[in-house]
Amino acid sequence: MKKISLVSLCILLMSMFCIVSCNSDRLEDSTTSKGQSLSARGDLNSKVAAFGKNPLSVMYVEVNNNDIREVGKYKLADGRQLFDVAIIFAANINYNTSTQKAYLHFNDQVTNVLTNKNTYIKPLQDKGIKVMLSILGNHQGAGFANFPTQAAAQAFAQELADAVNTYGLDGIDFDDEYANYGANGTAQPNQSSFVYLVTALRDLLPTKIISFYNIGPSASNLSYNGVTVGSKVDYAWNPYYSTYSAPNIPGLDNAHKGAAAVNVNPGTSSFTSSSTATNFAQRTKNDGYGVFLYYDLGATNIASYFSGATNVLYGQNTVYGDGTTPIGGITSGATYQLVSATNGTSVLDVLNAGTTDGTKVQLWASNGNTAQKWKITDVGGGYYKLQPLNAPTKSLDVSNSGTANGTQVQIYTDNGTNAQKWKITSLGNDYYSLSPAHAPGANLDVNNGSAANGTKIQIWAANTGNAQKWKLVKL
Repeated sequence: MKKISLVSLCILLMSMFCIVSCNSDRLEDSTTSKGQSLSARGDLNSKVAAFGKNPLSVMYVEVNNNDIREVGKYKLADGRQLFDVAIIFAANINYNTSTQKAYLHFNDQVTNVLTNKNTYIKPLQDKGIKVMLSILGNHQGAGFANFPTQAAAQAFAQELADAVNTYGLDGIDFDDEYANYGANGTAQPNQSSFVYLVTALRDLLPTKIISFYNIGPSASNLSYNGVTVGSKVDYAWNPYYSTYSAPNIPGLDNAHKGAAAVNVNPGTSSFTSSSTATNFAQRTKNDGYGVFLYYDLGATNIASYFSGATNVLYGQNTVYGDGTTPIGGITSGATYQLVSATNGTSVLDVLNAGTTDGTKVQLWASNGNTAQKWKITDVGGGYYKLQPLNAPTKSLDVSNSGTANGTQVQIYTDNGTNAQKWKITSLGNDYYSLSPAHAPGANLDVNNGSAANGTKIQIWAANTGNAQKWKLVKL
């Protein structure tokens, strides 16, 4: 046996101390299991260490129907944000039958969120919340598990990396559902494809987050030629809501897995009761898992629902609100005038008191006409419909469900679509904004902030101008 001198021993001990000290950035608080060991990926928790919480809380938001900024309205009682990560659900992996290649696709709602990143993404990031983009199959035969070559996987990884860099995102989430492998003459899953994809993406995005929603053929092809998916991704979690089951991902330890899968939408079949969520929280804490996963946040304040789990995980209640609290005093079924802050007197008016579909809405001096009186009715989920008394079967509507700035607001036969559902939010000083459910980043807006009779009423990206402020006067 080689002997170690006293000097050498001192040097060795000092080196060990330095190594330990330099790796102390892992999230830890009073809820961290002290016996939990660090894997090779332990340092990756520093990517989402803004709030010093363990486990991390992650929320998927269906942006087709909901506003991702709701994630930022939930905090712990001490002021820290509840959610560490918000995931935009979802972009798609599509298939081009002409080129026979997979490509990244954004629908209109995802496009709206990404192209208006300063409205939707940056406000969350400014609060310390990481914002990721989930990628989902789209029934076209293209998926993460059937790239025919390493080059094909690398090409798609480049598209993902370009999206992250273009829109200032914090990472990519993989969800291998709805690919419909074999459609359009595509290949069946193979062993190498997903490994090639995550390897290429990790090389392109070494400091970003990569997560895996553990489902589909990709979940059965987690290693190839000695390379594991677990050595490339940061996190993986259970995809089956209202169940508790940790994914088996070689190369990934418990600190980077989520066993709990909680669906917060009571209108869905996989809704997770508050008591079940609380039970999952206790099990997560006991088992040392590093992620607590939620899905399908809407506009309704459900802080009391979250509090059961957060009391177990973090020892604190959840509170809601960021200075723009949804209206609480409105009387459903009552009649109101909507007075514009542009001059404090002009109101929302149906052009020429028209009653036909497509009649434009405008700004006009208050005159007591029924075309200026609106019945406001709660339609659930934190949304309201507004119906003019002169045409009670019509509703305030965004033309053709458009989402672009300047889209005309009109009246149209009441049909229950998201273009007729409005979120009414307090701005203080008795003023409110009205945001359509299909375009949650836009508000009811007076064109150019003009107070002239006949000024067009439209939707426009949310801002703090008087053109988007309305006083609701109950009649």
